[in-house]
Amino acid sequence: MLTSAAFEGLSWNLWADIVGLFDFPFMVHALVAGTAVALVAGPVGWLMVLRRQTFAGHTLSVISFPGAAGAALIGLPLGIGYFGAFAAGALALSGVSRGDSGTESRESAATGTIQALALALGLLFVSLYHGLLNGVSGLLFGTFLGITSTQAAVLALIAFAALALLTVAWRPLVFASIDTEVARARGVPVRALSLGFLLLLGLTVAATSQITGALLVFALLVTPAAAAQQLTARPMLGVALATGIALAVTWIGLGLAYYSIYPAGFFITSLAFLVYVSTRVRSVVVRA
Repeated sequence: MLTSAAFEGLSWNLWADIVGLFDFPFMVHALVAGTAVALVAGPVGWLMVLRRQTFAGHTLSVISFPGAAGAALIGLPLGIGYFGAFAAGALALSGVSRGDSGTESRESAATGTIQALALALGLLFVSLYHGLLNGVSGLLFGTFLGITSTQAAVLALIAFAALALLTVAWRPLVFASIDTEVARARGVPVRALSLGFLLLLGLTVAATSQITGALLVFALLVTPAAAAQQLTARPMLGVALATGIALAVTWIGLGLAYYSIYPAGFFITSLAFLVYVSTRVRSVVVRA
C-alpha cells in the first residue's frame, strides 16, 4: 500500500517528497530496477538508432504480447514466455538483419510480417485463456508496484551482463553499424555481430518493458538516444547523454507516478518526449 503522502500528491517540500520515495521497499526496488534498465537502454538505444533498427526494436517489444499470453495459457511464469519470445524474435529477425545481403526494404517488409504474426498469435492466446490477464496487462502497459527485490536483482544482473558484452563488442559493432560493406571487407564478422546485437536488443527490450511496459518501451530505448544524437555526433558523448537522459526521465517519472494516480510509463514517456522536442527546437534555433 502507498503512504498517505503519496495519495495526497506532491507537496511544496521537495526534499521531503524525495525522501518519501524510500519509505517502502517496493519503491526502492522500482528505483533500483529503473536505474539498471536506464543504464543499458542508453547505449543499446543509441546503437539501435545508429543502425536504423528502431522498427526491429518495436517488433521485439510487440512480441512480448504473445510471449506473455502464451505463457499464461499453458501455466508457465510470464517471465519465461516474455524473455523466450524475445529470443525467438531476435533469431527470426536475424535472417533479414543488416548483416544479410538483402535490401533495406526487404528487411522492413519481413520485420512487419513478423510483427503482424506476433499480434495475431497474441490475440489467439488471449481468446483461448479464460483467466485474469492482469499480469499480461502489466507487461504491456508497465507497473512499478509489483517489482520485488528478486526482480530488481535480476534486472541489475541483466544490465551488468549486457553492458559487459557491449563493451567487448563496441568497436567492431560501431564500425559495422556505420559502414557494413567496408567492415565486412576488413574481416569484421558482420553477420555474427548483427545477430548478437539483435539478441542484446531483445534482452534490453525485455528488461526495459518491466518498467515502461512493452507498448511504451521506446520511451527509454529510442527517445533518449534520438535526443542525444541531436546534440552531438560523437559516439561516446552521445552514449553518455542518452544514458543520462534515460536515468533522469526514469527517476523523475517513477517519482511522479508514486505521488499520483497515473502510471509510470505515462510520465517516463512524456518526459522523454519533452526532452526530444527540446533538442529538436534547439537544433532548429542553432541552424537558423
